[in-house]
Parts: sequence; C-alpha cells; structure tokens
Amino acid sequence: MMRVLVVEDDVELAEGISLWLRGEGDRVEVVGDGAAAAERLVHQRFDVALIDVGLPGQSGYELVRGIRSRRQNLAVILITARDALSDRIYGLELGADDYLAKPFELPELRARMRAVLRRGDHLSEEDLHFGPLWLQVHDYQASLDGVALTLTPREWTLLRTLAAADGRTVAKERLLAAASSNALEVYISRLRPRLATAGLVIRSIRGFGYRLERQPRDTAAP
Repeated sequence: MMRVLVVEDDVELAEGISLWLRGEGDRVEVVGDGAAAAERLVHQRFDVALIDVGLPGQSGYELVRGIRSRRQNLAVILITARDALSDRIYGLELGADDYLAKPFELPELRARMRAVLRRGDHLSEEDLHFGPLWLQVHDYQASLDGVALTLTPREWTLLRTLAAADGRTVAKERLLAAASSNALEVYISRLRPRLATAGLVIRSIRGFGYRLERQPRDTAAP
C-alpha cells in the first residue's frame, strides 16, 4: 500500500488515476491546483506525489522545487503532455524521480511508482508496503487494508521477510532463521487465511521456498 497524492487539474484523469490506484490497495488523495498541493504536502505525509506540470496556482515544476528545498522524503513523478527532451531534463534536474508523458497506461504508472520506491531513497525505516499490507518496522506494527493486524513476533518477522522480497521467492533456509521447519509450516498456515481476505497469497514454491503474491480477491487461495 502506498500513500499517494495526485496533483492534477484534469478532473476526469485525476478521478481515473485515483480510482484505479485505490483498487490496487493504495491510499489516494487528489488536489486540483498547485497552491492546494503545496499546503497538503507541508502538513501531510505521502510516499509518492504524481504531479501534473501545467497546474493553476503553482506549476508542477515549482512544486518539485519546493519539495526538494524542504528535503522531504517523497518520491515525485511528473505527469504531463509535454514530451520535449528539454522539459524532461528540466523536471529531472529539479528533483523529480521520473517523468511520464500523457497518454499513459495506468499499470505502467503504478510500476514506475513501485520502481522509484524500490530504489530505497524514499522509504522510511518504519514502513514496508506490499499491496494492502503495511508493516511499520520501527514498532513492529502491521495493518491489512488499513485494519490493525495482530501478529506474534515470529509471524511478523516471516511476513516482513516475504513482503520485503516484493513478489520474489524467498528461500526456505532464510525463513528457517525465524522458525524451525515444523513451526514454519504452522506459521505459514496461520497467516494464509488472514491474508487471503485482502487478496494476498503465500505461495509454496516446491524445492525452493515461499513467495508473497497478490491475487484478485475473489480467487485468492493458498
């Protein structure tokens, strides 16, 4: 789950982006002008800001300049109809992490969001996200679809290791560091039904280990 601010004055496009990202499990807020976005960014915390360049009140470029001058730990993707090389270079030099020209496909937008976060520069020590799952590393808290998830210390450690792999298979030997072989199967079996309600599946990869996957919620199965 990512906390996303969409700054876009095209109401139809902003609504389409926000609805799709919410369907993917993200928390999304939308503002339509640069001045309102600047105010929101000062008082609220987000993981990613999707910023249109041509905004009323304050341009997207000005917003990026302000974000970087405040040294905010925030990933920024500029979205715009301007596709000239000089525009892209200018936005990136101001501090944007990526630049996406309109029109674009929504799956590509979210893939780029995940890519800039995976670089590590914008992830806080407290947060680890995987779809609707949110783990706070500093105080060992967890939530699923925004609802607190109660875990034992070993369940939390296993889930953190799987989520941090970001869809890749984790070797069983690595997971055994948190539990014995028999206990590992017990913990996995306990976690599976709780995660399945949010479309998350712990998949067994025979001979290798386990992988945390996202599935449509009406078909999720262990």
